[in-house]
Amino acid sequence: MCDYSLENVASRPATVADRLVSTNFTGTFTRGFAGADDTGTAVCLRPGTEIAFEQAPRFEDPMSHSEQTASGMTARFRQVNLQAPCTHHDALEFADGTIVLVARLISGQRATVLQLPVEPETAEPAAEAAKREAEALNS
Repeated sequence: MCDYSLENVASRPATVADRLVSTNFTGTFTRGFAGADDTGTAVCLRPGTEIAFEQAPRFEDPMSHSEQTASGMTARFRQVNLQAPCTHHDALEFADGTIVLVARLISGQRATVLQLPVEPETAEPAAEAAKREAEALNS
């Protein structure tokens, strides 16, 4: 997903092995991920996507505004505070449970998409499979 603040920026979904860079997008007040070779296009991650940073990720502390370093090199993308409209929801959760908003990442950091979440099965294919099973039992 891409945060609401990036809705006016060109975007595309993430794929496995995508090389990402944290960036400030022109014309917005937020940061997000872009492709390392196309920093004008936001790369949208789905909840559950796992990424690995090249170096220990750095972020701006929301209270002190000082630069902090995350505890690990890998993180899982998730969304937080969904009940609060018009606020940043895109976040990374590290192995120790630390959650960092993507908008707080320091620009210029590189990461790679390790794995995407499993696509949920739609109701239509499941219904078709059930119909085939029922037909097989009735024959």
